[in-house]
Amino acid sequence: MCANYRPSTHDELMEHFGVAPPDAVYKEEIFPGYSAPIIRKRDTDASVGERAAITAIFGMVPHWAELKLSRSTYNARSETVAAKPSFRNAWRHAQFCIVPASVIYEPHYESGKPVREAITSVDGNPLGVAGIWESKKADNGLLLFSFSMLTINADDHPLMQRMHKPTDEKRMVVILPPDQYDAWLHCAPADAPDFLKQYPATALQATPAPKITHRSPQQTILDE
Repeated sequence: MCANYRPSTHDELMEHFGVAPPDAVYKEEIFPGYSAPIIRKRDTDASVGERAAITAIFGMVPHWAELKLSRSTYNARSETVAAKPSFRNAWRHAQFCIVPASVIYEPHYESGKPVREAITSVDGNPLGVAGIWESKKADNGLLLFSFSMLTINADDHPLMQRMHKPTDEKRMVVILPPDQYDAWLHCAPADAPDFLKQYPATALQATPAPKITHRSPQQTILDE
């Protein structure tokens, strides 16, 4: 799972993901309820390779929900995403996105206490996390976009099995290889499960990161 990450920089959005950065300033670290950049098809009829970056809320907010729902919808389990009320509309309509992240933060409890780890790519490039997005009309009449990261089981992943409490199921976000970015954005729901795979542990690294406390618009989230 991931409830805290560092978004990709403007330079990374342009150089690695090939998109123009949104005209927005983001927090250094993102928690549920915060705004962050995501990448999606430029429009519903866009050809493969046409991507666009937009600003969205971390945590899915369907048209029938209030913003506070984002505190519990920031991750979507791949096993149930097609059926859960908060996610099924986005999945059914193939509203797939990439969440650009420089760092993903996860805690481990190997010492008996939570220790925050920074998960990054070994090659120094940002991570493209598979996600789904939704939109609803805000009170001001404008569209409010929101998103969730997709997760899979990681009980047997050499790196991610170390994260979270010993009694919890081990989960990890779906990290896409760069050569699959466009295929993911343009795939049909029936083909989406082909992308929901563990990212190689040899391509990731974890380093201790100072524990911090951030207050999101709805709540304070520690460690996760």
